[in-house]
Amino acid sequence: MHCSSRTVAAIALATGLALALTACGGSDPDAVNAQGFPEKLTLAAIPAENSADLQAGYDPLIALLERETGAEVEFVQASDYAGVVEGIIADNVDLAFFGPFAYVVAGVNGADVSPLGAVVQAAGGEPGYRSYGLTRSDNTEIDGIDDFAGKDVCFVDPGSTSGFLYPSAGLIEAGVVESGTEQAVAAGVNPIYAGGHDASALAIAAGDCDAGFAFDTMVDETMIASGDLKEGELKKVWESETIAGSLFVASNSLGADTVDRLRTIFVDKANADHMRAAGLCDGECRITDERAWGVVAATDADYEGVREVCALTESDKCKG
Repeated sequence: MHCSSRTVAAIALATGLALALTACGGSDPDAVNAQGFPEKLTLAAIPAENSADLQAGYDPLIALLERETGAEVEFVQASDYAGVVEGIIADNVDLAFFGPFAYVVAGVNGADVSPLGAVVQAAGGEPGYRSYGLTRSDNTEIDGIDDFAGKDVCFVDPGSTSGFLYPSAGLIEAGVVESGTEQAVAAGVNPIYAGGHDASALAIAAGDCDAGFAFDTMVDETMIASGDLKEGELKKVWESETIAGSLFVASNSLGADTVDRLRTIFVDKANADHMRAAGLCDGECRITDERAWGVVAATDADYEGVREVCALTESDKCKG
């Protein structure tokens, strides 16, 4: 059985993402098209923003993949990384877009995947970004991450790199929490899981959280451009070290040759310049719901820093 996008949405609403992915299945390795790719590929992602139409941010990429592979690409909007990892392990997801923490966690939990490439914000850019610790600009009680102690603090999701893992490392270094386990974090602050980076920033701005975390371009660019935040509405009181970039991965069940060919497509052609020239999109031309220009080469070794932060924080998610 292979489901349409509308069927996926219906199943996900009715029975949860994991069941949807199990029901729909990924590619049939025995069904190969004239271009040597599977006849169908399943691409899964979770939203960086609270969006009812995550697929719109991926439509140019989907069109590119269908043109280059001849495959029908089915898109699955996941509610959390765990469901995507389960889908990959069950061979029901072929391609996925992961934050760096989710990529490391996927491997820890047995997902056999290879990096296809990491996203960059501009042509010639280096993959990577930072997590910000934020509060309202008029909040005089919080001037640093050490002031988060005992406060209502917005995180994105326990599986988020810049919305939980790196923030928990910052809280450890500030002496606010003892480790990055959810229990230890809850002993040092009152955690509120917003579900999206934009939702976290909005909750801080609204005063629903005293402070919180979101990734840099979400609050510096995306939400300012959309009008959801005003310039100077939030103040940054902490920032992480540079985090390895979010990345696309492929299930190794597709076979080494197919994975290599997909990697070439992503690195050479999954960028705004190529896709605009090919008539696949206009204007900004996103390839995800993040503000990314395109994809550049990435290897598993690029994510050793994330594994080191996993070891530091002893996060529950870092354990298989």
